[in-house]
Amino acid sequence: MTDNLAQLPFDELVRRVRACTICADVLPLGPRPVVQLSRESRILVVGQAPGRRVHETGLPFNDPSGDRLRQWMGISREDFYDDQKLAILPMGFCYPGTGKSGDLPPRPECAPAWREALLERLSNIGLTLVIGQYAHAWHLPDAKKSVTENVTNWCNYWPDVLPMPHPSPRNNLWLRRNPWFEQEVVPELQQRVASLL
Repeated sequence: MTDNLAQLPFDELVRRVRACTICADVLPLGPRPVVQLSRESRILVVGQAPGRRVHETGLPFNDPSGDRLRQWMGISREDFYDDQKLAILPMGFCYPGTGKSGDLPPRPECAPAWREALLERLSNIGLTLVIGQYAHAWHLPDAKKSVTENVTNWCNYWPDVLPMPHPSPRNNLWLRRNPWFEQEVVPELQQRVASLL
């Protein structure tokens, strides 16, 4: 898989990612990598893994989580799905299935196989939104143990990186307990997004 990925032309690398089957035997609905990127992308959105609805439509964050994320960012669906503006690279590119308390974690094979080669090509990124615990663990070298601690310390990473809670409706309780996120952080995020786009 990693046969000189760094040497591949960008378009060929993306084609291989979209054709990836390394987890095929453990994916409940089969492989369907869902990513969005171009060399010109200005903002990188790093989520966990596609949900069932995203798997079915092939459109990242095409669900209530995406609606809230776009609201937090202060952008339209049109801008969100413009790969010249936003790259979307979850920690796992395919729907991993459902467990007892929601979707399963991203498959562990995905990030080591593709992530470095893709990130190296995204040289115009001015802001990376790091969403949820698996993204925090990979993208924040000094990440704390909890998402709440990382998000609380958001200023340590700003303005290039923003650790975020997941925008899922499952996180409504977290948002009620941490109203400062939407009161203090979201306005800063919206200004930064507007300045980059």
